[in-house]
Amino acid sequence: MKITDVRVKLVKREDSMLKAVASVTIDGCFVVHDIKVLQGDIGPYIAMPSKKVPDVTLGKDVHKDIAHPLDTPTRDMFKKAVIDAYNAELEKNKD
Repeated sequence: MKITDVRVKLVKREDSMLKAVASVTIDGCFVVHDIKVLQGDIGPYIAMPSKKVPDVTLGKDVHKDIAHPLDTPTRDMFKKAVIDAYNAELEKNKD
């Protein structure tokens, strides 16, 4: 599996942890949209696409991933590709 394209759209809201939304194309034939770039305490991280679903055991709604890597090396590959593209987009859009 090879990541063949990453597209990042910056979110310009200073009051939000959400900094960008990305789409990742795999092998030129499969795309994952709505990967979020969030700002954490030690830097940016990614959150895979999710939807809000009710959890009856907790009595509240929770976010459940609808697409995600199954192992750590694949997740690391996604994270590196998205964060690298995010940093490149930040550099391109410096004021």
